[in-house]
Amino acid sequence: MAATMPPPPVPAPGPSSSSEAFIAAQTANLIEGPKEAPKDQPWEQNLNEIYQCPDCREFPPNLIEEFSSGDMVCASCGLVLGDRIIDTRSEWRTFANDDQNNDDPSRVGDSVNPLLNGSQLETNIAFDGKDARDLQRAQNKILKDNKNNKSNNQALLTAYREISTYCDAMNIAKTVQDAAKHIFKMTDDAKLFKGKSQEVIIAGCIFIACRQNNVPRTFREVFALTKVPKKEIGRTFKMLEKFLQDNAPKETGVPVPQTSSTNATELCARYCAGLRFSNNHLMARISSELCEASSSVEDLAGRSPLSVAAACIYMVSHLMGEGKTSKSIASVAGVSDGTIKTAYRFLYQAREKLIQKDWIAKGGRLDRLPAN
Repeated sequence: MAATMPPPPVPAPGPSSSSEAFIAAQTANLIEGPKEAPKDQPWEQNLNEIYQCPDCREFPPNLIEEFSSGDMVCASCGLVLGDRIIDTRSEWRTFANDDQNNDDPSRVGDSVNPLLNGSQLETNIAFDGKDARDLQRAQNKILKDNKNNKSNNQALLTAYREISTYCDAMNIAKTVQDAAKHIFKMTDDAKLFKGKSQEVIIAGCIFIACRQNNVPRTFREVFALTKVPKKEIGRTFKMLEKFLQDNAPKETGVPVPQTSSTNATELCARYCAGLRFSNNHLMARISSELCEASSSVEDLAGRSPLSVAAACIYMVSHLMGEGKTSKSIASVAGVSDGTIKTAYRFLYQAREKLIQKDWIAKGGRLDRLPAN
């Protein structure tokens, strides 16, 4: 008989990945026990720190750094192990040099303020060190050349602080404040108001910025805040309006915002907010609609929009059952009590034509209106 050959040995299945191979090696070490270190090598302490998931306890740990959210997450169970992870990757783009087509990898330093002059980057040299005195002399020489820019920036910062203070006192939005600062910077660069007081220029800039952004303030409101006479505010406003029209950037094609006169409709919402009605939105809307309809009354033509808005609010408040006295409205609108009653008298004569049916349906009654 022929001798039978034994079957060839089947190789054991190898690890499918490097992580499985590492785990298999660690398991073999646990089974066989720690190997004795060679006598010729000195003992060294293992200083490696392993960050491991406390729930899964996988080895090696399967962790993912999500730089978009700044979290360290376990990919197996989803446990968040850390937050606010700092992105240490390089950022090889800066938006400040897009126009120059430069590849500047730097990402340090503050952004340039367009409302100030110069580069606004300064470095102070201390007296410590061997060559500190020579460096400080070189710096002082450069600062002398930029002394004009620095002193001008201090004056601009002072003006900007005053503009912010005045605007905050009148509850003016941040966008309007920035517009007023930009107008002041343009006039300062053009040296438009030589010899004029800075308070007058600031009052004019705030007044024209409010009109351009459709949140107008009256001459009386600006005068009560800045103590600048109304005639001076009016003259400065006219000069600023002409200056902005003449210096509009023609290459962009963007027109300069128009500075139309204050409309009584635009004042109703602000006055109603100061009177604290129970339904402020409804009262402001009806008062605005009455102001638009009152343009057909000939006797009110040429009257101040402040008195027209105050008279309309006086009429609507009594119509809707939340009557306010003429004195309380006068304190908010900044007009006299007699002026409101005079304008209301013309509205009362045309009440049948002005009052709409929708207002009656919402609770209004004509018999509530006072005769004078």
